[in-house]
Amino acid sequence: MDFTTGGRLEVRITPADVGKRVSVRPLTGEPDPHATFTDVVGVLTSWTGDVLCVTRRTGEAVRIARSSLVAGKVVPAAPARRRGPAASARELDRIAARGWPAVESAPLGEWELRASGGFTRRANSVLALGDPGLPLDAALDRVTGWYAERGLPAYLQLSTGAENTQELLAAELAARGWTREVSAQVRIAGLAPVADRDADVSAVALSRRIHDAWLARYQRSAAPSPEVRAVLSGGPSVWFATIGGAPGDEVPAAIGRVVVDGRWAGFAAVEVAPERRRQGLAGAVMTALARKALDEGASAAYLQVETDNGGAHALYEDMGFTVHHSYHHWRAPHDDPR
Repeated sequence: MDFTTGGRLEVRITPADVGKRVSVRPLTGEPDPHATFTDVVGVLTSWTGDVLCVTRRTGEAVRIARSSLVAGKVVPAAPARRRGPAASARELDRIAARGWPAVESAPLGEWELRASGGFTRRANSVLALGDPGLPLDAALDRVTGWYAERGLPAYLQLSTGAENTQELLAAELAARGWTREVSAQVRIAGLAPVADRDADVSAVALSRRIHDAWLARYQRSAAPSPEVRAVLSGGPSVWFATIGGAPGDEVPAAIGRVVVDGRWAGFAAVEVAPERRRQGLAGAVMTALARKALDEGASAAYLQVETDNGGAHALYEDMGFTVHHSYHHWRAPHDDPR
């Protein structure tokens, strides 16, 4: 990253650049021959007194003393990722929300309040895209009240790391005592390469309906409620994949789900029995679902995976999925639902 003009390092950012994407170089350590530099790239989310805060694409907020800066500049907004189908973060977030639909929803300006009996944060959080139509504090009061009425904690889902994402709103929540609990990555890929993989799909059964056996393998809900079934079955065009278990075992060896929404196919709930892992079952499920999505006219793929799920990241990277942006769930402070 070039910070120089005529060979000199320069700080070319000011408090007026809050909200812009920047690259800064603070000094790490004492100013002696052993001092080092580290570059921080992200959105400048605040500049209070002598302290800057830069939010990286992962959602990590880095506080930097102004006195430690040796260079800084505004940089262009991050473009759509080139190694996969182009899309904005806002477009993908809305598509993903349609593919994992809440049982109950209500608008708050351009925000969408979502509730599904507590089944997954994605279906029980505010999709906070755009303007809520109220001052922020009033909007947050409305949010916490709406979830309290349903006996649920209040969450906002915010994205970071792409053009026009929500680093500034995340900083506002942090200043008000909201806590970031869970982070995930949105990954994208071309659909055809996933469908063209050399995988044995002969044992994969596809169905429009969600069966009890499929749910028995699904780890996120030990006792499937009507809300669980509604969320999993919801979406424009949903398919469920199953690979049977050993003879006499009613619980499948592997499962998966895809929802087709126009050109996009969203993958979720790919799970394999622990004793059957590393046998290619997850790849077979993904390939069979990708071929079905291609038949329905999709050409691009996305999925969402929590940042600490190392095994899933390795699988999806091997299948060609690259990181597009991250999203995070922020929980209201002192939340005690009535």
